[in-house]
Amino acid sequence: MKDSKGWDGKLRVEPKATITNPEALEDPGYSDSDAPPVEEINADEDLLEDEDKDTERICLRQNQISRIDFPSNVAASLLDLDLYDNLISHVKGLDDFRGLTSLDLSFNKIKHIKNISHLVGLTDLYFVQNKISRIEGVEGLTLLRNLELGANRIREIENLETLTSLEELWLGKNKITELKNLDALQNLRILSIQSNRLTCISGLSNLLNLEELYVSHNAITDLSGLESNSNLRVLDFSNNQVSKLEHLSALNKLEELWGSNNQLSSFEEVERELKDKENLKTVYFEGNPLQTRAPALYRNKVRLAIPQIMQIDATYLRVA
Repeated sequence: MKDSKGWDGKLRVEPKATITNPEALEDPGYSDSDAPPVEEINADEDLLEDEDKDTERICLRQNQISRIDFPSNVAASLLDLDLYDNLISHVKGLDDFRGLTSLDLSFNKIKHIKNISHLVGLTDLYFVQNKISRIEGVEGLTLLRNLELGANRIREIENLETLTSLEELWLGKNKITELKNLDALQNLRILSIQSNRLTCISGLSNLLNLEELYVSHNAITDLSGLESNSNLRVLDFSNNQVSKLEHLSALNKLEELWGSNNQLSSFEEVERELKDKENLKTVYFEGNPLQTRAPALYRNKVRLAIPQIMQIDATYLRVA
């Protein structure tokens, strides 16, 4: 797809480069005499002693920080603390960070969510890719809008009942077997629970504001359980075991349906369930018998079944 000037959005760079010091490739002990001296410093509290007392954001991603230890004058004004990809194993040292609205401790070695109950101003909390086995310690964070706990060891959705302001919940790549304990989250707009151990879609009937649901890479066999979620715009159930396209009649606001790599085989079901969805513009059905049995006819048949469609898999059919 190109813009009015004919540009397709891709930046093309000539695939070659000139190495100005090729000897560095052959000599592991090579050093550049013109390079400035390198000084190793410890990333401790002394590094931040002269930090502006009105600092609102600190980002220390991809270091080797093993403990949270900041001078109190910095902590008092901080709104956003980003310690993504470090070596932190215990959540401690946050007593003075009472004004935080965003805390990112993703890609660390944390096993328990602890010592953050006093951070009542948090709106965004990230614990992605740790070693957490339970959702705990967040009950008092009632202003949270976004909670990300993907890529951990969580087996059960629990202790979220008080988080009534929550709009986004990300739980992908855990060990969750059931959708439950979500009834109180009536402001939830996005729920991602990909790559877990679900066998069905349940427990969502009270989530009337849900707009995006991601349940790909599970073991789901049918799409029942969505009858109350009429505000859904995006539904991704790719890489499951769904054999029939049904139970979608209430989803009149649907814009994107991702159903690749299931067992869908009926174009009649596609037409029956999706033809009346006026906002539906994108569908993914590749990897289903719909596509694998007659790949040459597949896209034309989908287009006939859903005339309003603009994208089938990665192929755009027309420009809006």
